[in-house]
Parts: sequence; C-alpha cells; structure tokens
Amino acid sequence: MIAAAASIGVYGNDWPVWRGPNQNGVSEESGWKPKNAEVSWTKELGDGYSAVSVKGDRLYTMGHKPVDEKQGEDVVYCLNAKTGGEIWSYAYPASTGEYKGPRATPVLDGDRLYTVSQDGQVICFDATAGNVIWQMNVLTETGNKNIKWGISSSAVFVGDLILLNVGDSGTALKKSDGSIVWKSEGTASYASPVVFDHKGRKLAAVFSAPGLQVVDALTGEKIASVEWKTSYDINGADPLVIGEKIFISSGYKKGCAMFDFSSGSLEKVWENDLMRNQFSSSVYFDGQLYGVDGQVKSKGALRCISAADGSEKWNETVGFASLMAADGKLIILNEEGTLLFVEISPDGYRELSRIETGLSKLCWTAPVLANGMIYCRNDKGTLVAVDVSK
Repeated sequence: MIAAAASIGVYGNDWPVWRGPNQNGVSEESGWKPKNAEVSWTKELGDGYSAVSVKGDRLYTMGHKPVDEKQGEDVVYCLNAKTGGEIWSYAYPASTGEYKGPRATPVLDGDRLYTVSQDGQVICFDATAGNVIWQMNVLTETGNKNIKWGISSSAVFVGDLILLNVGDSGTALKKSDGSIVWKSEGTASYASPVVFDHKGRKLAAVFSAPGLQVVDALTGEKIASVEWKTSYDINGADPLVIGEKIFISSGYKKGCAMFDFSSGSLEKVWENDLMRNQFSSSVYFDGQLYGVDGQVKSKGALRCISAADGSEKWNETVGFASLMAADGKLIILNEEGTLLFVEISPDGYRELSRIETGLSKLCWTAPVLANGMIYCRNDKGTLVAVDVSK
C-alpha cells in the first residue's frame, strides 16, 4: 500500500504491525529527508516499551500507569498520526512489573487491533471506535508460566490465526474469538515469531528459551529446532528469514549464527560473536546484516557483517540502540535519545545527519518511519514524532 504523503516527492508507507509489513524492520518508504528532520509533536503515554503501528492518519500504541508497586493499568491509545491528538483510549488492569509497562506493540489486521500485555492479556479491538471485541489471558488458557520480565511478543498474523511466543514453540489463537488453536508448553522468550513460506507451507520461526524452533504455523507441528541457550533465557531479537536461511542473534556474550533451512532441517552455515543483539533486532540489506552489538547501558557498536560468512565489514560506536531501514538508510535511536541517519553501505560508516529528540534515557524501543514521520519513545512513555517529509 503506497500513498502520497503531505509533501510532494515523499512516498509513504503504513506500518501496521511490529517490524513492518514484511516483518523485517525494512520499509519501502522513499523520498523522506533526514537532513530536514524536526520534532513535530510529543505525547505522554505512561511507562512502557511498546512501539507504534500506523495506518493512514491513525497511530496505535500503549502505555502503563502504576497504581502501586505491583498493579496499575495499561492504556491502549489511538492517536492522530500527524498531530498526536487522542482519538480514543482504553484502560484495563495490568501488572506493573519490574520494568513498568507493556513490551508488545499493538498490531492491525483490517479494522481490528490486537494488543498483548506483559502478563498475558490479549485483547481484540474495533480499531475505529476502540470497542473491545474479545479478550482472553493466554497464560491462563495455555497453562504456561510467565517469563521473568513479562511477555514481549507482539501478535503475528498468519491466515485466520494470531501467533505468540508463549510456550517453548509458540501458541496460536483464532483472530475471530481468541480461542486456542494450538499451543506448546515450556519456557518462551522475548522475540516475536516470524512467519515465512517454505515449499508450500506456512512456517514460523519461534526464538524461545531453548533456542530456535521452526513450526508449522497453522498446526503447531514441530519441524526443526536448534539449541541456543543464553543467560536468563533471553532470546529477545526476532529471527531474520533471508531466502532459505535463518539468522539469529542474542546478547549476554552469546553471539549470532546463520542456518540453512533449504532441506527442512537447520544446518549451521556460520556462527560468531560479532553481532550480539540483546533485544534490538538486526536488518538485512543487499547481502549484509546491520545491527547493534552490545548490552543496554553500554558502549554498543553499530556493526555491518556479511550474511554469507559472518565476516565484519565495519563497526562504529553509537551506544546501545535500536534501528530500522528505509530508502538506503538506517534509522537509529540510541538509548540516550539521539536519532541518527546512516547510509546503508558495506564500505564503511557514513552518518548523514542526526537530531536530538529531547527524549531522556532510556530509549529501548525501535523507531518507526511511517508516511513521512519517525516515531520514537522512551521507557517513561514520552512519544516524539519527528517530521522528515519536508
């Protein structure tokens, strides 16, 4: 879906789901102008790490308002994407947690919006009016225990189903009513599932506590798996499906690996410790992987490595950060609130421009470009819209 943005020459794209329409952190939006970036508006949401989803002139996100140390309420927002004005909001009781607020991002499918709380509450809304269509608790219904820092998996769509990283190889719900279609038991982790096609089947790569699991997305049948254990069972960065290959990366001194799935089994192509994505997912572009190697509150390095063999092309210290890509450029938000624009190239780091968003740390949520605006937030829930359309 391509629509003309407000400024002539800018071609915008909606961003209706976590990691974008292709689930890879890459937008097809073009003509936006990083050197003219300026803050357009801000909005206070409440604590949390939810990113935004955008469709047309509407933006959807979440925040949390604590009542005490353990309990509070999550708030789902529908805002005007160009002005930040509130169209509707909905609040419901939710655990506050050690790190306050929701981790997952609301996602759109047609005229419905789906949200996930850190304690397993899944809600389907009428996206236009904000009315609740159905709700359920996926932990209660599957019998699984919550993970240490709360559910972070956004809902992922495949056919008539919603997939979540719940259980050691995922769980699927019906979009229509939230009933469970298939489930798994065991320890999940923090990444969202990634759906892909393989030999006429819809499969899903689920990065759970034991490691990478490949399952039939429609039935839950386990196809292949590889062990990938980390400290605290944290596999937080989404897998990247690149043709017949699957890339995974984890922090806590673990590293990254590429697997060939062409035969239907996971055969390791290479593994190293050059890219250690704690939870900030990498992007792939023209044979190279770009991502942030490092832990939160540390000297994270933006790194470019070859997808073919894992060799390093270059690295640059930017601090811990999250990123996406569009129009041959990386859009990087570091945890201090600096928004950087970097040319995508294997030849070296070339910064095009940067802007101070005014956000205080900690900024751990991935930035989103949609229809000429870049949306950034911090953990306290300040959402900033940066206009790059002019």
